[in-house]
Amino acid sequence: ERAKGGAGLIITEITRVNDTSGAATFVQLAVSKDEHIEGVKRLTDAVHKHGAKLFVQLHHPGRQNVGLMNGILPVTAAAVKYIPGFKKLLLKVMPVAKAMIKHNLVFRSVAPSKCATSNFAGGRIRALRHNEIEKLIRQFVAGAERAKKGGADGVELHSAHGYLLQQFISPVTNQRTDEFGGELKNRARFIFRIITGIRERCGEDFPIVVRLSLDEMYAKIGQEGKGYDIQEGLRYCKALEIAGVDALDISSASYDTMNYWLEPVSFEPGWRAYLAAEVKKVVKIPVIAANLIRSKEQAETQLQNGTQDFVSFGRPFLADPHFPKKWEEGHEKAVKRCIQCLYCFENMHDKAFDLTNGVCALNPTVGSEKSYYRTRGEQKGDGKTVVVVGGGVAGLYAATELRRIGFEVIIYEKIGGNGGQLCLAAAPDAKKKLLWAVEDLTNKVKQLGLTVIREEATAAKIIAANPYAVVVATGANAVKPPFIKGYERENVYTTTDILNGSVSLTDKKIVLAGSGLTGLETAEFLGETNEITIVDMTDTVAKGAYFQNVDDALNPLKERNVSFVLGVKLKEITDDGVVLQGVKDGKEQTVNCDAVVLSLGAKKNDALVTELKEKHSRVYAIGDCAKIGRIGDATQSAYAAIKSIVASI
Repeated sequence: ERAKGGAGLIITEITRVNDTSGAATFVQLAVSKDEHIEGVKRLTDAVHKHGAKLFVQLHHPGRQNVGLMNGILPVTAAAVKYIPGFKKLLLKVMPVAKAMIKHNLVFRSVAPSKCATSNFAGGRIRALRHNEIEKLIRQFVAGAERAKKGGADGVELHSAHGYLLQQFISPVTNQRTDEFGGELKNRARFIFRIITGIRERCGEDFPIVVRLSLDEMYAKIGQEGKGYDIQEGLRYCKALEIAGVDALDISSASYDTMNYWLEPVSFEPGWRAYLAAEVKKVVKIPVIAANLIRSKEQAETQLQNGTQDFVSFGRPFLADPHFPKKWEEGHEKAVKRCIQCLYCFENMHDKAFDLTNGVCALNPTVGSEKSYYRTRGEQKGDGKTVVVVGGGVAGLYAATELRRIGFEVIIYEKIGGNGGQLCLAAAPDAKKKLLWAVEDLTNKVKQLGLTVIREEATAAKIIAANPYAVVVATGANAVKPPFIKGYERENVYTTTDILNGSVSLTDKKIVLAGSGLTGLETAEFLGETNEITIVDMTDTVAKGAYFQNVDDALNPLKERNVSFVLGVKLKEITDDGVVLQGVKDGKEQTVNCDAVVLSLGAKKNDALVTELKEKHSRVYAIGDCAKIGRIGDATQSAYAAIKSIVASI
């Protein structure tokens, strides 16, 4: 679908060359055996059919592997192939396997030398033996040869983001004393041997690209002097050019410094374009870079000013497979832009272990492109009317997709603008890109000729329209739990009150109860002009939330007057403060404050759903009014409702 959408070159996801220590997931692409050649051929044929080229990205995770995968894939692959029902059994035991990972009851991952574990993967690490290194070199070369036999147009060696090839370059993970360790030319010997081998086996006309982290970015997390920096990275680039690679694909960081290669929402487009620009100064071969490009204007500027020779994209192709073609045809406003919410990466490992496909918060059709795009022209709605209540992401997605397949759609939204709960999440300046999701859906609403009725939808109005189906996306609101004594006081607010602008607090001492992401975002919003104390029952901030988003939310709080009191519950709100009680010891303490803001969950606005179900047979609750969740949960529920409506015809 991405080839049809206008991509010129598609580089695959990480593709394993080694099954024993180099398998990252059960459902990863592979060129580790001759039997994989046919799969590569099917893939390249499909891509070539639409005029695009395909490179296979050769990969080994090294110490960043999830320990469960070490040594297990050859056994499970054989069992799935020869034992009926083993795949179902594998899924049943997966919770046990995940518990084994958590408690390090798995085989050790490999690295150039024994070193600290990866922040992301954990586990235990052992050094590669010399004979294993020699074998891995042969396996990388054999993988490239299989890719070529499968019709691939070239290969990319993944020496970025802390994977094994980068681990050999980095002094953090390579402390060897043999010919593969020490000064840079020795640390690079591993990849140089691979490049030489590929040239000998695949010929001079088979392109080799190296994806590399130019700077490990440890200084960005306060660890100045650790790893290698941009100057060492530039020396590596020059050495790779001399070694004969055809292009460099410039990235940065590793899993230890993850937000500096896989950016959360607060990072500005193009923030690391300077890396590719520095490489362009020292090499003559083409430079490829992603550089967090989010607009046609940005892409053209970075090409024309010499920052890079190729622009590449990852997450934007999940959000909208056809955005290059839309850009080319002058339809920039029709593009569904990636909002950097990290929903795709956060869910990747769980989906891989569940043997299911990846996801995108804004595009619930990821993984089902074949069925979705083949039916694009079908008018399944046949003019039937559907009423959609709610102008948030769930409601707008449902409305636009229903209209696209031939339904007449009436949209109700009682407030003055679209966006719903997403407008609250986007209140802090650093989170404004979240509103792109609303802007892009609103553009789609206009493009399809839909109008939004700005009034409250009652059951009587809806029934009077005689709709075939009703989709309710009325969201949820933050709550004031009545079990907290004093919750009804006038100086007690919810995060909804603060983020929607109905309450403004300045120069106050504020206790904010709840350290989840919504609480942290509210603290960021209030922290510029107030003194904030965040309290929570848990012993860690934002417990259960994805760590990259937590790091991103905590960073701005370091520059504000925000403190934390953890392991306590909010017992009572008084005239001049709050009474906290220790969860473990029961001890009470008082914190003085002028106001209290509660971030203690939300309640579904589902009264209309209940009323409508008594009067209509096809009522679908989606988004937060069905189950409180995130953007991805909202669009997934909307897509499921659409499929149910179509199936009912």
